[in-house]
Amino acid sequence: MATVMTVSSTLRGLLTQQLRGTSQLYFNVSLRSLSSAQEASKRAPEELSDHNYESIQVTSAQKHVLHVQLNRPEKRNAMNRAFWSELVECFQKISKDSDCRAVVVSGAGRMFTAGIDLMDLATDFMQPSGDDAARIAWYLRDLISRYQKTFTAIEKCPKPVIAAIHGGCIGAGVDLISACDIRYCAQDAFFQVKEVDVGLAADVGTLQRLPKIIGNQSLVNELTFTARKMMADEALFSGLVSRVFPDKDVMLNAAFALASEISSKSPVAVQGSKINLLYSRDHSVDESLDYMATWNMSMLQTQDIIKSVQAAMEKMDTKDITFSKL
Repeated sequence: MATVMTVSSTLRGLLTQQLRGTSQLYFNVSLRSLSSAQEASKRAPEELSDHNYESIQVTSAQKHVLHVQLNRPEKRNAMNRAFWSELVECFQKISKDSDCRAVVVSGAGRMFTAGIDLMDLATDFMQPSGDDAARIAWYLRDLISRYQKTFTAIEKCPKPVIAAIHGGCIGAGVDLISACDIRYCAQDAFFQVKEVDVGLAADVGTLQRLPKIIGNQSLVNELTFTARKMMADEALFSGLVSRVFPDKDVMLNAAFALASEISSKSPVAVQGSKINLLYSRDHSVDESLDYMATWNMSMLQTQDIIKSVQAAMEKMDTKDITFSKL
């Protein structure tokens, strides 16, 4: 309680003095973040020994930032059987990684992903186990539920996840990026809810998350019913992505710069914000305010507030603050 009172007094007396310089500080931090990301991109990525996968590659992009790359470029990063379990394992580990504060997800090669690897998974769906309709139905329900959890693992990860999309983002690729917190794309990117073209309804997240991201049910219906391509400019206009870049390299540098800037903030504040934003998406305003009050009754006691206030007073770069791991 004493800590909260001290913070409150400090905030009242001193933070107001810093408001005039906030815009310039943010601009300077953004430039430094971009420069840092560009320097980091020139270095060879550091592969992590505890992330060994067949379909994805996980590297340390820079301090507190991990890069998760769909890594089957010869197959256009199609999502094979291994992918669906490996991505869950990957993000469960990242969730518990106290050194990680932000994640960038991208695709190796010419495109982000072609979606589900139909050849690899055909037997699971076309020749399901079971000797009657009821048992086959239970088998398929369990299989679909497990696949749904693959992308829900991204959403449930408390660390902000930035999707960096170039080339095609097809079928399950849209499910994947819909579970991410922020989406950037290159000018050559396109997005396609492809499932109707292979005779099924999208069932691992797109139909549930995309309407809440875009906020235009008519457009979501059009994309879903026709499987037409949404190009980068339309994706920006509709709100699916927040920025479009000339090419993949520029986009990745910007994504890493953003991740670096996020990672310079208090992990208590950032991760708490993500959890409450997701809760608010699925609950009423009153329920969400109540949840927020309960959340911050403990989180307001963090030392991160005092450190952040002191840094603002001293006009320090947030990157120079040492926040404890979380």
